[in-house]
Amino acid sequence: MDETGTRQAIKDTALELLVRHGYRGTSFGEISAALGTTRANIHYHFGNKQALVDEVLDDYVHTTLAALRAVWSAEGASLAGQVEAMIDYSRARFLRFNPAGTEGQNWSLIARLRQDAGLLSPGGRRILGHFGVELSALFSAALSAAAQRGELAPDIQPADAALLLAAIADNAAPITLAEGGFERLEGTYRSLRRMIEKPRAS
Repeated sequence: MDETGTRQAIKDTALELLVRHGYRGTSFGEISAALGTTRANIHYHFGNKQALVDEVLDDYVHTTLAALRAVWSAEGASLAGQVEAMIDYSRARFLRFNPAGTEGQNWSLIARLRQDAGLLSPGGRRILGHFGVELSALFSAALSAAAQRGELAPDIQPADAALLLAAIADNAAPITLAEGGFERLEGTYRSLRRMIEKPRAS
């Protein structure tokens, strides 16, 4: 494996361990054991744990925001279609860490590292803050577009709807953990859609 592949393998393994065990529960020793490499090799590529975590978190935030932008700015998509696509995207991430027949495992790096925010570098905390800001902006644009398409109920302000949607998305993993499964998150997204959507003519 070349150096680029080695770096990516280290980051992929670190992501898996960080989601499952958090910052405290992830060490160079555990990453090296999972990969069958040495701690010295991980130090060579990343220097220290904070630098590795920062890079893994930055990649994860970038990937997540890109995926959510694709969902919420899809050409010709309706609000209902966007909500269902959001549910599908979240379910796929949930099932990666909670295979069928299991439940109760964290599945979001962002949610997991927020629990350990005091241990992160200033850069890591900035990345987490950036995610929240970008998520709010993304939903504000999406709900404004839905309002322009005439999909929101007359008494619903797009900014209010966006705030509620961002609150659900930003707490998706905690919702599934608190309720013991994905169904509560799925129902929460659909309930919000029904509350803000313009009633269909009968």
